[in-house]
Amino acid sequence: PQTWTNSINQANKMALLAWAEETGIDLVQINGQRRYGGPPPGWVGDPPPAGTEVFIGKLPQDLYENALIPLFQSVGKLYEFRLMMTFSGLNRGFAYAKYSNRRSAKAAIAAFNNFKVREGCAIVVCKSTEKCELSVDGLAAFVSQRELETMLRQVTEGVLSVTLYSSPFQERAQLAVLKYSSHQAAAMAKKTLTEGNLRLGGLEMRVGWLSPNLKQKLQSSKEKPSSSQVQGGKCLGVPKQAPLSLVLYNVLDRLNTLCWRQYLGTPLFLTKCVQANPNGWLLFWCRVVIPGCPMPFSGFTWVRQDGPDGSGHEEAKVTVALQVLRILGES
Repeated sequence: PQTWTNSINQANKMALLAWAEETGIDLVQINGQRRYGGPPPGWVGDPPPAGTEVFIGKLPQDLYENALIPLFQSVGKLYEFRLMMTFSGLNRGFAYAKYSNRRSAKAAIAAFNNFKVREGCAIVVCKSTEKCELSVDGLAAFVSQRELETMLRQVTEGVLSVTLYSSPFQERAQLAVLKYSSHQAAAMAKKTLTEGNLRLGGLEMRVGWLSPNLKQKLQSSKEKPSSSQVQGGKCLGVPKQAPLSLVLYNVLDRLNTLCWRQYLGTPLFLTKCVQANPNGWLLFWCRVVIPGCPMPFSGFTWVRQDGPDGSGHEEAKVTVALQVLRILGES
């Protein structure tokens, strides 16, 4: 859970805490959102069906659940309420309310779209799109469906299916369509994969919502990309034309080659900068997921902003890759 910055909007934060204590409502904040319910206390049965969630936009950033939940509960029973948050403790200007039935969701839209929560602040309330599918473009041609799915299940939750296509945007690359169990699971996966600066086989990938146009284009195309086959849980190898298997001039290539040689699968790198010092040093949290290893490799490392893009991500990957090589006895 994230910690609020008490110096910002302190009066409203204290009012929220007092309201939560008085009502007994439990609010859980994690990964950039604060949530009530899902399910709420006393809920029996399955979650509500699709079409029961509404999107709430144009919220004043200093407005919290002590004002919003009673307002949206006035038209129907809430199953879940999610307020998107910043690290400072202000909200990000939007939220989602999921009702127990579609009738209540429609009532919320009718009652609160263009509703003034305060003078000069009219909010937007509309049906949530409840997107559950992501597109990941830029996958190396040798990455297999099973390999990708195994990696995704280790770093995200709620993966239902993974489908690979030839990328319509990049030559000799693949595009994956990822389907998740809910909009929330897909949104959290998108955040994790985007902030993790995801790479597979040394190629940078673009993660986004699957658009209707792209979905139709992929479904109309029968061509599927070639990928390494999987038998008995082991990758049979990498095509000879894959350049990374032939070039051993840096640490990332060495780690990729080692994993391919030992049938461990392609390493997945997740890096996130958690601290930046004025002297140019950056502290990164890093994780390397290797499908054939039972546990991911995780830790922190300091690097300098000396790379061509100045972000430090590439330096962090090299550092953690070297540590993994040492653990595996190859350096």
